[in-house]
Amino acid sequence: MRDFALRHRMAVGVAWLLVLVLGGAVAVLGLGRLDQSFTASGGPGHRANQAIQERYGNGAAVAPLVAVATWPAATDVRSPGVAGSFADAVRRAAGPGARTVSYAGTGDGGFLGADGRTVYALVYPGAGKPDLAGLTAVEEAAGALRAGLRPALPGARVEVTGVLPLQHDSAVAGPGAVALAVKAACALGLLALLVLVFRSPLGVLAPLLLAGATSVGALVLVEAVAGFTEISFIVVYLVPVTALVLAVHRWAQPPETAAGSAVAAGAAGAAACAVLALFPAAFLRSVGLAGLAVWAVGTAATLTLAPVLRSVTSRATRATRTPRSPRAAREAREAMPGPAGRTARTATPVRAGRTAPTKTPVRAGRRPRPLLASVGLALLVLLAGAATQLRVGNPEAHALVASGPARDGLDRLTAAGVPSGVLNPLEVLVPRGAEAEALAARAARVPGVLLAAAPEAAEWRRDGSAVVVVVPEEEPMTAAGAATVTALRSALSGGTRPALVGGSGVVDRDLVDGVYRLLPYAVPAAALAAFLALAALTAAGAAARAVCRALLAAVAAAGALTVLWQWGPPDTGAVTGWVPLVVGAFAFCVSLDRSVASTAGGPWWAGPVAAGAGALAVLAAGIGPQVELALLVSGFAMAALFDASAGHLLAPPGSAARPIPRTSL
Repeated sequence: MRDFALRHRMAVGVAWLLVLVLGGAVAVLGLGRLDQSFTASGGPGHRANQAIQERYGNGAAVAPLVAVATWPAATDVRSPGVAGSFADAVRRAAGPGARTVSYAGTGDGGFLGADGRTVYALVYPGAGKPDLAGLTAVEEAAGALRAGLRPALPGARVEVTGVLPLQHDSAVAGPGAVALAVKAACALGLLALLVLVFRSPLGVLAPLLLAGATSVGALVLVEAVAGFTEISFIVVYLVPVTALVLAVHRWAQPPETAAGSAVAAGAAGAAACAVLALFPAAFLRSVGLAGLAVWAVGTAATLTLAPVLRSVTSRATRATRTPRSPRAAREAREAMPGPAGRTARTATPVRAGRTAPTKTPVRAGRRPRPLLASVGLALLVLLAGAATQLRVGNPEAHALVASGPARDGLDRLTAAGVPSGVLNPLEVLVPRGAEAEALAARAARVPGVLLAAAPEAAEWRRDGSAVVVVVPEEEPMTAAGAATVTALRSALSGGTRPALVGGSGVVDRDLVDGVYRLLPYAVPAAALAAFLALAALTAAGAAARAVCRALLAAVAAAGALTVLWQWGPPDTGAVTGWVPLVVGAFAFCVSLDRSVASTAGGPWWAGPVAAGAGALAVLAAGIGPQVELALLVSGFAMAALFDASAGHLLAPPGSAARPIPRTSL
């Protein structure tokens, strides 16, 4: 394949250029084909949310807005005048098609604060679906609601909060001066790392071209498959980062080992991802197909585009190389690892014409560090154990943003004694013929439920059915909140036509039930497929070690998210459900490629360089106040750093003492 690519270097270069340019345009236009809801499909909560969305046009998986009003101490918020004026103002400000519920329409004291001066209402805007466009519409509705309520209630302090307004405030806040400085430092660090390693402008540009072509080609393939099956938008985060690390790592390999290790690692990684894509969960299928596309396109680029780029780089290097003295040339040859270098083994004649290898007493190469390797391995094992304590779900409300209008509303609620569970209420779709009031009474008796109300307004009852709103005391990503959701489903499951429990509070439970319960079956199956494919091309022992290291890296990355975000200072309470899947897949892929290349004789420093480049790239692009993006970026960076440490500490003896790529000076 290498000889073919070099004989037709012009055609190969033009073909990959078309992939990069035209494919980039196609990939951007095709992003709309990806599922943008970030919710697990197929579960009971998803089916309930679909039914509510189809019948009522709003609510369901989208968390409502929460309008909060606080009156002076002498005001009786239970009086019909105050409660009614608040409900009317909320209804007018919410606009047509919205569903609102408060104390005035239900008489439930759960809508009142313990301070006796605060009342809140739940507002489901008329437009809003669990995709990017729908969430944007809800964020705009929050601004309109805030602007309409304040002049309508001049005697009260009015705030609007909710999960989406809190996330919106964190997005518009933007990175501060320190974060911008760190982003700039990471971008400069990435450039400096590539320059120091590859030592020429073309040597720096080549891995970036490989990464771009791989990323674009993989996205085009994934978007093509999205026309036949549901593919989540999370692939947009997984593909470019994985493509970058694989491209830098493979470009750092010597030409004589790059192709073979790329084919072996590509076959193993593709087999694992293909098995993962067979499981009946949209997130697993998306991760599997994205990984399969990256391995396929990346291997093709390594076999065809990389030799062409190496030939161009080598020509440029020879054209600019200055003459050297014979002594300098001899010293350079001796410094290079391999048969011509001083670190190579030499042969001494023995009897019967046989030769015995002996080491020359020259400059030492890299030596193994058993103590450091043991410490690093122990750390990875401990992090893998921490992964068993991972709690998936949206981060708790208090961790989403530190300040802003939405945070003011949340602080007003908590100061009044209203639990934060009101931000993620449940919606129960009452079947035709059932009594909504009786079902609400049953739901109100479930432990952990703050209130359950069956509004009588027309927007809550349609076509013989009704929606009952259930407000839990705790947020659903907490242990207590998850127990409340489970107990409510159990309490309402009886009868020939059980009620469907939906709402934003069940999304996390669907993710756990529909995706994470498949992992004990999906992960071993994918690992077995990778081992069989790799063992067919390499030694079985090396294949087993490579797959085990890749699995350990993936699980340790999830454990690092647990330690940093759940147990650390951010105290998010949970990690966004799809983030560990993406980070784990990334860690598995880059660790597998590093292990295979190292076994094939690649330099030990290639893994740390590639991992460092990936970590600096994601930090430069993603540092900011958004919690979910910070979760993802930190997961990528930690997975890359773990792999860099493993590549440095667990490298075999005799690896190159310093990076001397064949394409550099």
